[in-house]
Amino acid sequence: MILESALLNVRPGEEEAFLAAFTEARPLIAVQRGFRSLELRRCLDEGGTSRFLLQVEWETLADHTEGFRGSAEYLRWRELLHHFYEPFPVVEHYGEPVLTAGPVEPSDR
Repeated sequence: MILESALLNVRPGEEEAFLAAFTEARPLIAVQRGFRSLELRRCLDEGGTSRFLLQVEWETLADHTEGFRGSAEYLRWRELLHHFYEPFPVVEHYGEPVLTAGPVEPSDR
């Protein structure tokens, strides 16, 4: 599994239009070969209300970089979303977790 991660800085004042456009764009990515899931989260920190974190799970790196980015759906995705970003986001890909953790049970303390 590959995790695609992008920090999306949306132009202030365009957040609601961006969310509406993302809702329209979501099915374009969801039908792609190798797509597993996505999460879009809004930043909660002061001054961060125009910042979103997008994380997409793919089966393989090529499913994103060659499959989706080479598809007709990606052209529409770009048309719907890319004009909202300032600056344009850096997209990074991550492999399997190298370390995980969860809450410590009271009996383990």
